[in-house]
Amino acid sequence: MHIKEVGVRNIHFPVKIKEKGGQSQHTIATISMQASLPAWQKSGCIDTFIAILNRSVEAFSVRRFREILTQVCEGLQARSAGMEMTFPYFIKKSAPVSGTSSLMEYSCTFSGSVGGRDEMIITARAPVTTLCPCSKEISDHGAHNQRAEVVLNVKTDKLVWIEDLIALIEQSASCELYALLKRPDEKFVTEKAYNNPMFVEDVVRKVAVAAMAHPDIRWFSAGVESFESIHKHSAYAFVDSDDIFREQAA
Repeated sequence: MHIKEVGVRNIHFPVKIKEKGGQSQHTIATISMQASLPAWQKSGCIDTFIAILNRSVEAFSVRRFREILTQVCEGLQARSAGMEMTFPYFIKKSAPVSGTSSLMEYSCTFSGSVGGRDEMIITARAPVTTLCPCSKEISDHGAHNQRAEVVLNVKTDKLVWIEDLIALIEQSASCELYALLKRPDEKFVTEKAYNNPMFVEDVVRKVAVAAMAHPDIRWFSAGVESFESIHKHSAYAFVDSDDIFREQAA
């Protein structure tokens, strides 16, 4: 009987991720791997997956990702292989007024496949602030704001740093978030969001414009979910660059 895919899921594994500044960041990734085996292949594959992960732990990158999957195909004589690796990534940020330094956590994912459909995708998830334009317009005092999450997926043939994707996202919102703020910083971020109101549609459009302007991003999708502060539901918007380019060509 032919089994379409076999693999391992949700392995927690220590990895090192290259930082834009040249250093490597130690973190813990949740990894899933799978391969499409030939029908005659009867042996188990778990040992092969784990052995390849152990050999690759020192330096994960998008380029290294493809090498790992090629090793999986060769080791299992598989037609194709895929892997997804999600990990927390920390960036040191300084508060906007006091300069107070703190580490901000972001969730990132490397995913890809070789054989059949070859592709590599980098995913960055970043929390931001959105402030409602209509609330500001109709209210005599204040406006409601909320936490939102932006998820940006990109395909690229060249190296794109996680730090640059996070910056692209944060520059597209009413205001970015910080792990630690002093009172002058709180005043700054509150007023910045108030002076920069945005719907989720506005945020996702700004992300799309910035991604299209990036010279090394050849495809992207972006979703923005706003966890509304005065509604029980969330607001959501999504764009895919394929749809945008089709509209422009029409």
